[in-house]
Amino acid sequence: MKSIQTGADQTGRYLHLLSGNIAIVSNQTTEVDGTHLVDTLLSLQNNQFKIQKIFAPEHGFRGTIDDGVEVKDEVDVRTGLQVESLYGKNKKPSREDLEEIDLVIFDIQDVGARFYTFISTMHYVMEACAESEVKLMVLDRPNPNGNYFDGPILDTGFRSFVGMHPIPVVHGMTIGELALMINGEGWLKNRVQCSLTVIPCLNYSHQSEYALPVRPSPNLPYDQTIKLYPSTCFFEGTIISEGRGTAHPFQVYGHPDLPGEYSFVPESIEGMEMNPKLTGRRCYGRDLRDFNPEGGWNKIELRWIIEAYTNFPDKDVFFTDFFDLLAGTDQLRKQILNGWSEQEIRASWKDGLKDYSAIREKYLLYDP
Repeated sequence: MKSIQTGADQTGRYLHLLSGNIAIVSNQTTEVDGTHLVDTLLSLQNNQFKIQKIFAPEHGFRGTIDDGVEVKDEVDVRTGLQVESLYGKNKKPSREDLEEIDLVIFDIQDVGARFYTFISTMHYVMEACAESEVKLMVLDRPNPNGNYFDGPILDTGFRSFVGMHPIPVVHGMTIGELALMINGEGWLKNRVQCSLTVIPCLNYSHQSEYALPVRPSPNLPYDQTIKLYPSTCFFEGTIISEGRGTAHPFQVYGHPDLPGEYSFVPESIEGMEMNPKLTGRRCYGRDLRDFNPEGGWNKIELRWIIEAYTNFPDKDVFFTDFFDLLAGTDQLRKQILNGWSEQEIRASWKDGLKDYSAIREKYLLYDP
C-alpha cells in the first residue's frame, strides 16, 4: 500500500505556484518530512517568492499555548519572522495585515470535529483573502476522523468560534474539502468567495487509517484521544471533568459527586493545562483508554454524557451555557434533560445528516 502524502509533502505540485509576498497560517503540525513547512520554504525562497509573515491560530505557532489562552503577536526566534495572532484581539486578518501579501498558504492539521477551532480560523482567513483579493492556497491533510459524519447539524442561531457552519459535529471532510464547501455554499460574509487553490493529498481515501505524526494540540496527545474527542468533548459544556489536567485528556471523565471505581485528580500540567476544571479534587468516573467500539469508529458515542447526567445528583447545575455552543443547538441538551435515549436522539439527526450528505458529496476530493 502506498504511503499517504499530504499536500505540503508534494512540493513539486505547488512550488511553481508561489509568487510575490507570502503569508503562512501554520502551527507545529505544518511539517514536510519532519521539517516545518516554514523552514522548508525559507530554504527554497528566491526572487520568485518571499515569506513575509506567519499567522498563528489557537495554541500558537509552535503549539505550546494552553486551550483558550490568548495568543500574542511576536517575532519567531528561530526564523526572525513576524508572527501575528489569529487567536487574540483579532481572529481575522485585517486589510492592513494583507496589504502587501499576494498569497496566503494555509496548512494546519484538523481532526474532523466542528468545534476544533482551526476550521473557524480558516473561515476567517478565507473571508479576509476574499475581501482583500488575495489568493489562498490550502495544503490538504488527512482527517483522522474522516471515515464518517455524525451529530446534530449546527443551527446558525448558535454560531460561534467553536461552530461556524451548518455541518454536523463530525463533518467527515478534509480541511481542503471543507474550504471548497465554505466557498461553494456561500458561507463567507456577504457570500464572498476567495480565489482558492487546494493541493490534495496523495494515496488517501476517507477510509484510510491515518496516525498523526505530530500532536495537533496540547490536549490531543494520542490517536485514542483523537478518536474519542468528538464524543467526550461534550463534557467541556458540563461541570464534569473531561480529563484535562491528567496525562489522558478526553480519554477519562469524572466528578467528585459521580459514582465509579476509576478515579483521578486533575492537576496543572505545564504545556497542556495550567488551570483545569476541578483542580486538586478527586474525580470518579470512567477510563476510556481501552475503549474500542465493536462496529469500529463510525459514530459519536452519547452513552457517556447521558450516563453521567443520569447519575449526577444535582442535575440543575450539570450543563453550562457552553454546551449548546459545542452541540450547535439547544436540542441535544433538552433531549438529555427529557430522558431521551441515545437511539431516539440519533433518530432526530437523520434528516439533517441526509441533507448534509448530498452537500458533502459535491466537494469530496477523495473516495468516500
